Amino acid sequence: MFSRLREDLASVRERDPAARSTFEVLTCYPGVHALIFHRLAHAAWARGFHWLGRFTSHISRFLTGIEIHPGAVIGRRVFIDHGMGTVIGETAEIGDDCTIYQAVTLGGTSLYRGTKRHPTLGRGVVVGAGAKVLGGFTVGDGAKIGSNAVVVKPVPPGATAVGNPARLIDPARDAADAAREQKAEQMGFSAYGVTRDMDDPVSKALHGLLDHSVETDRRLQAIIERLEAAGIKLDDTVAPADRFDASQLSKMVD
Repeated sequence: MFSRLREDLASVRERDPAARSTFEVLTCYPGVHALIFHRLAHAAWARGFHWLGRFTSHISRFLTGIEIHPGAVIGRRVFIDHGMGTVIGETAEIGDDCTIYQAVTLGGTSLYRGTKRHPTLGRGVVVGAGAKVLGGFTVGDGAKIGSNAVVVKPVPPGATAVGNPARLIDPARDAADAAREQKAEQMGFSAYGVTRDMDDPVSKALHGLLDHSVETDRRLQAIIERLEAAGIKLDDTVAPADRFDASQLSKMVD
């Protein structure tokens, strides 16, 4: 148990830039406390002490705001960040190295006992704040569930699911989003938890500016490559002999 606790503390230090020390993580992170209580509750549940398991999980919910059924199976180095309002159902299974943010629900859509009612998360899955994953299906290794998404169908490994109902982001858009996010980070801005389809006009305007900036960078890079291929080197100062008119530039780009 203590070896798993050390792994949990190290994984939080690695994934959360706000964590300043191991002692801070141990004493101030409710996600860590919830996992400790869950291991005790799950051990009691597995040995047939169902009331004790439920009561332990009830105490954990009271202290942390995170509700984990004692029957749920949770892997190693799972990080529940913030965690308030998170609910994890009885037959849920969470793989190693998963990250779960606040207000996430791993819930069921069936009322039949003895069946697999709750989802299974593969290794390294990230579930964004407020997401709902409902049903006895599998979310593949390395998949990402966007903030406030409602997922009711399986998600392939490495895929990203967003929206309500959730849909998979196509590779072309995924690449565009990655380019936009990289540009945003360079500008000192990150649209965390914000997607292109949200109705916020300010968000749409920011995304439009970022898309325009990425496209401008791409075109400038193409121009530079064409100029260098034509034997024209771009320095901080361009000699008069290297100057050329706009028609030459247009022909090179076309």
